[in-house]
Amino acid sequence: MHLCENMWRWPYSGAVGTMLLLLLLLGSISAQGDSAQLSCPGAEVTQNITQPQYNGVLNKNTDVVSLVPFVHSFLYTVQPNPFPERLFLEIIKDPQQVWSNKELMTEILTYEVGFLVCIAIGILYIVLMPIIGFFMAFCRCCGNCGGKMYQKQTSSTNSLRRILCFSLFAITIIILAGNICMFRSNEDLKESVNQSPLQLNNALGDMHSFLVSVPQQVDNVVNESYRTVEEITRNLDDIGRQLGEKIQQRFRGTLDPALQSVKLLHNDCLTTNDQLDKLNSSLAQLQSSIDRTQANITVVRNRLTQTLSRPECKGCHNLTADMKKLTLNITISTASLNKFQSAVNEVIKADLLSEIIEAEKFFNTIPETVTNETETLVKTSKDQLSSIKKQVMPITQDLPLSALDDASKTIIQLQSDINTYFPEEKALENIRWSVCLALCFVILLVVVCNILGLIVGPLGLSPKVNPINRSMTSNCGGIFLMMSAGFSFLFSWLFMILVLVFFLLGGNTYTLICRPWDNGQLLQFIDTPGLFPNFELGSTFGLKSKLNLSTVYRDCQKNQPLWTTFHLYELIDLGSALNVSTYTAQIDKEFENTNITLSSVNILSPDMIKKLENTSSKATDFNITAITQQMDDILRINLNTTAEKVDNLSLQQPTRIKDELQTETLKLRQIQADIEMTIFPQVINLKSSIRNLQSSSEKISRTVGEVLRSTKAAQDFLNTNTTQIVKTESRRFLNCQLDYVSAYTDWAKTMITQHVGRCGPVAGVVDTIDTIACDNMVESLNAFWFSLGWCLVFFIPSIILSMKLAKYYRRMRYSDVFENHIVMNHIPRAQMKIT
Repeated sequence: MHLCENMWRWPYSGAVGTMLLLLLLLGSISAQGDSAQLSCPGAEVTQNITQPQYNGVLNKNTDVVSLVPFVHSFLYTVQPNPFPERLFLEIIKDPQQVWSNKELMTEILTYEVGFLVCIAIGILYIVLMPIIGFFMAFCRCCGNCGGKMYQKQTSSTNSLRRILCFSLFAITIIILAGNICMFRSNEDLKESVNQSPLQLNNALGDMHSFLVSVPQQVDNVVNESYRTVEEITRNLDDIGRQLGEKIQQRFRGTLDPALQSVKLLHNDCLTTNDQLDKLNSSLAQLQSSIDRTQANITVVRNRLTQTLSRPECKGCHNLTADMKKLTLNITISTASLNKFQSAVNEVIKADLLSEIIEAEKFFNTIPETVTNETETLVKTSKDQLSSIKKQVMPITQDLPLSALDDASKTIIQLQSDINTYFPEEKALENIRWSVCLALCFVILLVVVCNILGLIVGPLGLSPKVNPINRSMTSNCGGIFLMMSAGFSFLFSWLFMILVLVFFLLGGNTYTLICRPWDNGQLLQFIDTPGLFPNFELGSTFGLKSKLNLSTVYRDCQKNQPLWTTFHLYELIDLGSALNVSTYTAQIDKEFENTNITLSSVNILSPDMIKKLENTSSKATDFNITAITQQMDDILRINLNTTAEKVDNLSLQQPTRIKDELQTETLKLRQIQADIEMTIFPQVINLKSSIRNLQSSSEKISRTVGEVLRSTKAAQDFLNTNTTQIVKTESRRFLNCQLDYVSAYTDWAKTMITQHVGRCGPVAGVVDTIDTIACDNMVESLNAFWFSLGWCLVFFIPSIILSMKLAKYYRRMRYSDVFENHIVMNHIPRAQMKIT
């Protein structure tokens, strides 16, 4: 808990100190997440926590990569020994004993023997070069050591001059290559220094983003528990609708078809009743027409009987039988029809809709019943959920998240300091760059003098010309070569001093810091027990196990979460903090003790079932044969036959009887025409209505059977399965709510242990410092002094060759002509003697 207080008092310096500081700032941090809401029955896909956007680790400078292997090889040759852990431990324990302890000093000098040898060589160079240059100048001024302006001419003069020329050219090219590397490394060093504040600010900005994001993530993990509890609470408040609808859905498959069939039966009964009413009205109308026609026929028949019974009527007794048949005394029988209509009316009066409404009322009140029955359960469950919120809340309280605010402020202050001191640092860097640039140009001056001497000298030289008569151009070439030697003597020993300073600074930085950092020896040394008094990373965090900075750094390089990197599982019992089984078990127990009782309901009452069975029976017994036969009898009525017989008989009678018979015959034909016009259409329509009614009666019979079967099945289902359905759906609803809690705890554990606080930016800051200091600055500095030393080493053969070659181009004071005369003797030619 007091990590930060101790941390700020711990001294640190340099890249290693900064790395340790940034690692220690994060010692006791937990993790956070951004959970997605669950939904039942299927949970939504949870999202991983959102990681901050970082600038990334700085890339190494690859511009000086060509010289790096040579520099590393040279430094490894100079210092092949491994990292001196024991010597550093001795120095750190008592820094004052370094000068007094001869054995320790001897070990240090032995370890640095490679550097000491190089320093000795450099010092020898620094001492001898000006001395040799002084004596050389003195001797030449005295006319010695090449100062005498006389050159002996021999047969090998031109060959020797060419050899010296090509040798000096090769040496000059080598020096030029080193000089180019000097320019390049000087620019690289300047660029690295100028960009380092921005790059370091970016790395610190990543660190700041990381520190700021960690508390936010922890709060999000905890707040997600509140959202989860609130979601479950909303579901509990809406238990009537959610659970009630689930129970309703289980009933729908059986109850809906039954209710639908009852509705269809009710509609069929109403339709059939309308048909029966219309049929009865039509039958009454037909019966009225028949009765009226029968009265008319009776009148005609009576008058015909009277006429035929007169004595003067001849042969009239033959129509006596026909007169008896002349009648329309038909009464339509509707006994079965009336019974069927009575049964249908009973069903309609019983009101099937009321039965349906009662069943639907039971169905629709299920959510309200569930709400009323679970009121106590909901209240108890809410209390348990409040306890869960209280249990999760201490996660943020037990973590020293406030320390991260101080760390963030420190980083902001570091960034401010960098921006404050950057102009001064840039001004100093410009001075350094200008000085080094001047060194580069001095080396370039020597190269230019050599090149000018090698170009101008041969251009003005004529090998056959006497040395005292050499041209001005050739003489200038020689002077340029002498200037090259003079500048080399003048500046080389001064430059060697800078080479030694840069060599000691850059070489030791590389061998004692950069190289051990790359191979991991430096971190292992920092992990050495007792290196820093009263400091042990594991015990500082209150851990049982030891915690090494090298292990922390490697984990952060892999972007591991803080939970595993800093062994936070030894500090925080996450399983206990997220263990809510006690509360969920209590909620489960309350659900088990809660009985949701749905009121019983009869889809159809027993009396209604009897009436439906009676209606089905009457619909089956409904017989239309008699009515149909009567309709057919009416359609077979034909009064015209009798009228024809009477009309034939009238032809044999006296005039008065004839007229009477023909008058009645005409009336019979009129009655027949009236029957055909009025009664026959009614009969035909009645026959069609009767057939439709018969179809409706058969449909009602089938519908009643289906209704009785479906309602019985639905009633049996309700009677036997209601309790089990309520229990099953209640358990499913409970499991769904508890799954919210389980899903949250599992998700929270995963986020905290695997995703929260990935400490890549911590390693990123250290890697950035290493890249800036070692890979960019130190490598560029080492490349610069290596290039400069390279040039200075080759100054020695350059001086020798340029001074020797200059004499072949300069104008001499004394002549020495080499004459290559060959004496030619005449050899007589042989002659042939002719005889």
